[in-house]
Amino acid sequence: MKQRQQKKLSHRLFGAILSGDAESVKALLRSGASPERRNTDGTTPLYLASVQGEAEVARLLMQAGACPDTESSGPGSEGTPLCAAACWGHTATVRELLAHGADPTLREDHGTGWSPLDWADHGPHPDTAEVLRAAGARPPG
Repeated sequence: MKQRQQKKLSHRLFGAILSGDAESVKALLRSGASPERRNTDGTTPLYLASVQGEAEVARLLMQAGACPDTESSGPGSEGTPLCAAACWGHTATVRELLAHGADPTLREDHGTGWSPLDWADHGPHPDTAEVLRAAGARPPG
């Protein structure tokens, strides 16, 4: 696929994720949009879906090959998808990420930052923290 076409598909994919349009996301992925191509700021599609709390969109992206532990690097959107979902208490999205192999102990900032549980506890999002603990997340200590 030509670079220009891939760029257009990626742009449309980010728009569909922002609007929570799972059907469009599915169609774009079938058309060849990459589930891992970052936008110009360095944000990954899965990170955006996670911070938006779009559990179905996150599932579609991971089924298409998005890695649940890839860190995003865009300004204001640094970190892992699981940390993003936990930060905002998007429990359904946290469950999807965990179901697709996200590491509940992985700290963002390449291992030096907060964990998903840190974000959920400081949210405070007790339901999300409970799901993370059940998946093996433990507070520091």
